[in-house]
Amino acid sequence: MASVRRLLRLGALAGSLLICLFPHLLWRIARRPSPWPRRFLALAARSVGARVRIAGRPHDGDMFLLANHISWIDILALGGATGSAFVSHDGVARWPVIGWLAAQNNTLFVARERRGALSGQLDALRAALLGHQPVALFPEGTTSDGSGLLPFKPALLAVLLPPPRAVMIQPVHIDYGPETAAIAWYGDEAAGTNARRILSRKGPMTVTLRFLAPFDPADCADRKVIAAMARERIAASMAKHQHPSACAPPPV
Repeated sequence: MASVRRLLRLGALAGSLLICLFPHLLWRIARRPSPWPRRFLALAARSVGARVRIAGRPHDGDMFLLANHISWIDILALGGATGSAFVSHDGVARWPVIGWLAAQNNTLFVARERRGALSGQLDALRAALLGHQPVALFPEGTTSDGSGLLPFKPALLAVLLPPPRAVMIQPVHIDYGPETAAIAWYGDEAAGTNARRILSRKGPMTVTLRFLAPFDPADCADRKVIAAMARERIAASMAKHQHPSACAPPPV
């Protein structure tokens, strides 16, 4: 049955792509901002079994989202709910199909390990913020097991001092509830192994996007303060909504 569930979900993903691809290309040919990447992400989240719930209120104006990072499903859920463009490491750009799809949503690819690249990355991020599309960053820099937060890396947050346009920072707590340990992709688990495990799961998973109180980067002395404030609010939400782990990931 696990293989059947996996095939059905892969079929639903392919169907979601076909539904959204052709109208998206027409929008691009007409040089109009396309709503279809966001719609695809929402459909893709549902296709893999995620049921997305919103808690709190997303900011009405321009926003820069800082969120904890548990799984690749985070991108589907948060992108589908907000239409955010994501900041991602440049290796994703070279992934077959995935890299192209990410580019269609205006993903900003950065080389986190390349010395001397920060200035150019900040310029690219500044240009992205000049548009009205929300921008989302996972400041931990990688996924975790969801039991706590890794240190936030503040380097790219320098773009917000000052921001190129008025923008509010909104922390987001991505919460998979008691199934967090079973969903999390971390450590040495290969991407394909994790994808097979998630796509083979029995039943849907609930992911709650907890939009926390936004704050103005103009009130922060430096990028480290921005990172600390966002991390503190997400950590407080995680402590408030602690769930006993109902299941752990099966051995590989």
